[in-house]
Amino acid sequence: MLLTLLTVSLSVSAKKYPVIKFDKTTVDFGTFSQDSPVQSCVFRFTNVGKSKLVINYVHTACGCTAATYTKDFISPGGSGEIRITYDGTGRMPGKFKKYIQVFTNCKNDLTRLFIQGDMSAMPEETLKSNK
Repeated sequence: MLLTLLTVSLSVSAKKYPVIKFDKTTVDFGTFSQDSPVQSCVFRFTNVGKSKLVINYVHTACGCTAATYTKDFISPGGSGEIRITYDGTGRMPGKFKKYIQVFTNCKNDLTRLFIQGDMSAMPEETLKSNK
């Protein structure tokens, strides 16, 4: 019985998983104006694991955030990227922090990325000229 448990536990721990490693997990857009409400960034990652990495799905926090990502298998040592676009059009000015959930085939299958910034109100001159 002990030998069986030891064999099972060794085979489970010996399973090779991909491991996703991001260059950064947070991007701060800083302060930007409401008259330039679209901000974009790229999260680059590397598969530092022992088997092929697959991004199954990327979920954004709200409709103001969109993601495109590498859909191919990423071999060990290979890399890819997730492009995020925040669109503050029609949103109130102020600070924000949004999360992006990345679902993969890694042992820890969920990674959270964050974008943040501070959208300032449109200058008075711009508001008057738009009327």
